[in-house]
Amino acid sequence: MHGYTDNKDDHLRRLRRIEGQVRGLARMIENDDYCIDVLTQISAATRALQSVSLNLLDEHLRHCVSQAISEGGAAADDKIAEASNAIARLVRS
Repeated sequence: MHGYTDNKDDHLRRLRRIEGQVRGLARMIENDDYCIDVLTQISAATRALQSVSLNLLDEHLRHCVSQAISEGGAAADDKIAEASNAIARLVRS
């Protein structure tokens, strides 16, 4: 079981909403909407994806990483490194 399993429906609902935002962006471009309006909507979609990412990361840390740490050994070190790399990717994006 993955850390996000308990909130899977919430994540899917949010991702569908973001998908709708992205489709709306395509329509805005097709309709030659004002540049700043398009950029504003891109920023909103980006923030929404970042929010989903942070929630998934939190669940990963609370479930997968904490479980690996309680078991100890090399698996714990691997999970910590994996989480650190994921955080680094999120910070860079």
